[in-house]
Amino acid sequence: MSAAVQASPLNRLSANLEALGLDAVAPMVPDYVRLVADGERDLVTAMLEMTEAQLATKLRADDERRIRMANFPFVKTLADFDWSFQPSVPRGAVEELATLAFLERGDNAIFVGSPGVGKTHLSVAIGYEAVMAHRQVYFADCAKLVRDLKSADDKGTLDRRWRFFEHCSLLIVDELGYLGIDKQGADLLFQLVNRRYKLARSTIVTTNVGVGRWGDVFGDNVTASAIADRLCHHCTVMRITGRSYRLRDLAASDIDEKEE
Repeated sequence: MSAAVQASPLNRLSANLEALGLDAVAPMVPDYVRLVADGERDLVTAMLEMTEAQLATKLRADDERRIRMANFPFVKTLADFDWSFQPSVPRGAVEELATLAFLERGDNAIFVGSPGVGKTHLSVAIGYEAVMAHRQVYFADCAKLVRDLKSADDKGTLDRRWRFFEHCSLLIVDELGYLGIDKQGADLLFQLVNRRYKLARSTIVTTNVGVGRWGDVFGDNVTASAIADRLCHHCTVMRITGRSYRLRDLAASDIDEKEE
């Protein structure tokens, strides 16, 4: 006689549940069998509570998968942001973005500021809200994004990358301006922005360079103007001033000494 036949109905039920992928329900079965036998739960209530536990597990796994796919460098929320340290941040405008109404309109957002003032934190926090709303989000460092597009262009797989980026409800381009972009990269970035503009797909850009100086980044004022024109057509632009979070534990004298 096989081991499956020899097993008790309870053990076989647990094994079947695990085989069906109901891993959250399987270990609950013995307790709920007892609760039903003792009259503390009826069968329907027991089934409801177990399936709700399984559903909660599935939803958590789905959220974790979408977060991984979003490619965030870290996961932080607006609740983690130190508003008092950066009073220049327009909190109301940021919280309005976090409602995700701008995604419905196909609007964009640009965070401008020196390194360390919280631009990436804010963009990730808004992206996290979008992920939790079951939107497809993708975070990309600008230099890596340009390398990705150039590689796809060289390999003849650019159409596939266009489809991916066009499908994203929210694209976050981080650290535009930290490194210069050559002509091929600038042309590809323009095509990306233009394709998303035509589809009313939202983009968040973080940059240390004011929009009016993007010509220095792209080495071409015409391309820079064309990119800025499409990003800024329906856009919230926020300039963040203040000290870097990374230097907040240093005394002012220490900072001055480092800058000399």
